[in-house]
Amino acid sequence: MSTAHQLASVIVAAGSSRRMGFDKLTAPLAGRPLLAHTLAAFQTCPEVGAVVLVCAEERVGDFERLAADYSIAARVVPGGRERRDSVWKGLEALASASPEFVAIHDGARPLITAEAISSCYQMAREFGAAACAEPETDTVHRVNANLCPIENVPRQSLWRMQTPQIFSFPAMFRILSEEPANDAPATDEVMAWIQSGATARVFETPDWNFKVTHPRDLPWADSILRARSL
Repeated sequence: MSTAHQLASVIVAAGSSRRMGFDKLTAPLAGRPLLAHTLAAFQTCPEVGAVVLVCAEERVGDFERLAADYSIAARVVPGGRERRDSVWKGLEALASASPEFVAIHDGARPLITAEAISSCYQMAREFGAAACAEPETDTVHRVNANLCPIENVPRQSLWRMQTPQIFSFPAMFRILSEEPANDAPATDEVMAWIQSGATARVFETPDWNFKVTHPRDLPWADSILRARSL
């Protein structure tokens, strides 16, 4: 990795697509598989010097071919049982390159742009860690076991966390290496980061960046990608 490229990326794509009901990562979006859009954003970001894709072990060959079909230089490695395990596998794959920062991103967020990655990275360089996010705009209620609203949650300080989440690589490597595997797993890397006592900043994503989770998300993402190409 050259001195001009001290940002590496780990794309996590080891999920089961359980809520989707079919393989969302290869679902067609604007003429390409969903995952190809995700990878292309990091490939075209000038600050990114290495891309590691973490997937289920049985999909390694499939995704190596996908990357090659779209001229994407990504190293594909098998992940683990939980998200934390897969992220760790990605960090291990980058350890010999010793990047200064690492961007961890959900493979199922194909709307991320190279510009947003770059801006989030600049914030991470200033503060040590930064994560794409957007402020909550809906009214939020807490509900009980019977799905009855019981409490309004003030939204003024609530943000919906997204990815990429960008951290000092040595610090994140140390945090995950020391985190006991049998502890309640962090639901994202920012959670693990702040549990360690470190601080991060949120970067307000300037464009769409939702995670494709349900079938209804696909036509929405498709229309956004097609509109961007006009």
